[in-house]
Amino acid sequence: MSVHPESSFSTTVLSLRRAGCVFAEDEARLLHEAAASPAVLASLVARRAAGLPLEHVLGWAEFGGRRYAVGAGVFVPRRRTEFLVAQAAALAPPRAVVVDLCCGSGALGAALAAASDIAELHACDVEPAAVRCARRNVGELGHVYEGDLFHPLPDALRGRVDVLLANVPYVPTGDVALLPAEARVHEPRVALDGGGDGLDVLRRVAAEAPAWLAPGGSLLVEASERQRDTAAGILRAAGLTPRVLVSEELYATVLTGTRGTPKNATPQATRPAAAPNGPVRDQGVSGGS
Repeated sequence: MSVHPESSFSTTVLSLRRAGCVFAEDEARLLHEAAASPAVLASLVARRAAGLPLEHVLGWAEFGGRRYAVGAGVFVPRRRTEFLVAQAAALAPPRAVVVDLCCGSGALGAALAAASDIAELHACDVEPAAVRCARRNVGELGHVYEGDLFHPLPDALRGRVDVLLANVPYVPTGDVALLPAEARVHEPRVALDGGGDGLDVLRRVAAEAPAWLAPGGSLLVEASERQRDTAAGILRAAGLTPRVLVSEELYATVLTGTRGTPKNATPQATRPAAAPNGPVRDQGVSGGS
């Protein structure tokens, strides 16, 4: 509960509006809740008004109904990515072995562990700041490694991974400059820039994924609506069976690439999981390009 007077709240809202914050009142409430004193509040408001992401100012991001630590130089998990985790939970067999690649804060793997029966969770990222953050969020749920894509993972995982989450960057290089300053300035470029067509990192992940996936295991990634056919073709070329799922409410497109038949291939499990707040459009297996 805020310890600051209503007049202070109104001043905060005005300051945030002047800085261009669209949801000024909601943000003001969170900042007031986080501030233990007027001096701390002034510092938080000044940082947000200067353009820092709200999550970096607060030190946490809400994802899947839980709060996960984030900090300077760490990619903030997007709400639309809850759709990817929901699809992963639907595909995960009992006692699943899970890898969270390009894990950022580690929120995806931790959220999946909270929603599923997981035997092992492994996460990795190339950014040291992200790895430190992920270790806080994953804690005793699993192991977090620092390195590029599959390189730091234990060899013992080869051929055993049931669910491979890969929240790869998929913004084309030429579009990075068009991103909001909160992302472009304050989040690591490596977490945003996907190369010429935005799918360079996906190509690298897909090429190696079959060697790590268990029979029936699945790779899950996000892409934009316009990239989905090319992305599906990349998965197919790697020997995986692609499927495209769309949440129009969250404006999210998720592709799954399965090695053979999904392990959790019951009639219920093969249907797409419901989006957190809306229907799902299953576009089925795609031929790609």
